Amino acid sequence: MAEFSLDLNEDQLQIQKWVHDFAENVVRPVAREWDEREETPWPVIEEAAKVGLYSLDFVANAFADPTGLTLPLVMEEMCWGDAGIALSIFGTTLGVSGIVGNGTPEQIAEWLPQCFGTPDDIKLAAFAVSEPDAGSDVSSLRTRAVYDEARDEWVLNGVKTWITNGGIADVHVVVASVEPELKARGHASFVIPPGTPGLGMGQKFQKHGIRASHTAEVILDDVRVPGSCLLGGKEKLDERLARAREGESTKTQAAMSTFEASRPIVGAQALGIARAAYEYALDYAKERTQFGRPIIENQAIAFKLADMRMEIDAARLLVWRACWMGRTGKTFEAGEGSMSKLKAGEVAVWATEQAIQILGGYGYTRDHPVEQWHRDSKIYTIFEGTSEIQRLRRPGDPPNLPGCRRPASRRTTSSASCATPAPCSPGPTTSSRCGAPPRRPGRARGGDGRGRPGQRVPVVQLRPSHLGSRGRARRPRARGRRRAALGGPRPDPADPPGLELGPERVGLRGRADLGGAGGPGRARCSGA
Repeated sequence: MAEFSLDLNEDQLQIQKWVHDFAENVVRPVAREWDEREETPWPVIEEAAKVGLYSLDFVANAFADPTGLTLPLVMEEMCWGDAGIALSIFGTTLGVSGIVGNGTPEQIAEWLPQCFGTPDDIKLAAFAVSEPDAGSDVSSLRTRAVYDEARDEWVLNGVKTWITNGGIADVHVVVASVEPELKARGHASFVIPPGTPGLGMGQKFQKHGIRASHTAEVILDDVRVPGSCLLGGKEKLDERLARAREGESTKTQAAMSTFEASRPIVGAQALGIARAAYEYALDYAKERTQFGRPIIENQAIAFKLADMRMEIDAARLLVWRACWMGRTGKTFEAGEGSMSKLKAGEVAVWATEQAIQILGGYGYTRDHPVEQWHRDSKIYTIFEGTSEIQRLRRPGDPPNLPGCRRPASRRTTSSASCATPAPCSPGPTTSSRCGAPPRRPGRARGGDGRGRPGQRVPVVQLRPSHLGSRGRARRPRARGRRRAALGGPRPDPADPPGLELGPERVGLRGRADLGGAGGPGRARCSGA
């Protein structure tokens, strides 16, 4: 097993430079053109196939890297050039991941070469999961697969949507429901061979970003495929379904096994966009002069650039860790794959926005590429699982994660982001606060020396007469003995009543007359 290291070896450095040169010299010069055309950049794919970048051998070697870092390096450099074109070239790897993650060795050997073709006869692959009513909720798939035992064929019907290379791919990998009552545990993956009757393209989507990547619906109308096209085989599927019917947990699910492996790679793509925006903004800030000096000498701009670099490096560390864990067989105990994609996607959106801000009005125009990078980045908080889905504690996650008590930030509800060591104990009243006690009316004082843990301080009842002309409560400043000037005995601390002010205690301007040396003062609620 390869030990984790941040030092890239010689092969990785050479591949990184080779891919970067391709992105710089071939991809980036035509990025704007293909973004405007919103078409698949076939000439660029052909060029990638000629140099060996788009090929089974290259992708297989990248996947086989014992450190797991070669593929994210490649994706980052390609998306540094252009994310839409990169997805057109490497969108096939989604279908490849579906086959590798669920297929038998014989199926992998049969179908992977057909996903790429040759430089003279290029092929594409697609991975079809999402549906109009099943995006984040993969368990609600309606596409059905019914087994025709007499002919040893599977019949598929349904509609898939948001599919990269959908309808134009030669090989489609489709996730369908075999037993709907089992939800996600009743799913299976199928390979649809090229030219299969009944499979067609529906609507092609016009998108906000990554417009050089083809995204469309896939229509399945009585699509018949041989029994051998069921990835993993029927015997394995029957065993898994039997365990699911008995209530036993299954180790893998057809869709999620692919997503968990691909999310860190998607995070690497987002890193490429973020890094491109940072580098462009940095160069611009060095050259742009205002008030007699480069704007990078202004602290506000320098701090933005420093934060951009820091966030990008932090996201990269999460991506590399997840890729290394996946390649070396480490279990994702706290959603490390999803965590890396979440962080990288949100950093990409934020960094590109900062780049636009640094460029000012120029950044908002199409004369500079940061405008396109900002559009491209947004999809990385949506596809392969939205940012909100990445934050959820998923079924199957270990119930007792180390370092889990309550979220470190109110914005994050993932069990992976908990800070204080204690077991998670989510329940109906604590779903958004991992293990925290349920909220109750009034202000609960914690064990901070001011009260017992969980001690409840009742809410003060205020009548209309207690409010000033601007609707603010008039509260006495007096404490201790001076509180007696308000009339009546001191309240019992164990059960403090609401504050009551008699008419004789309220002055012309609604102030409570405290009497004594204190003079007039504004009323203040006790217990605050």
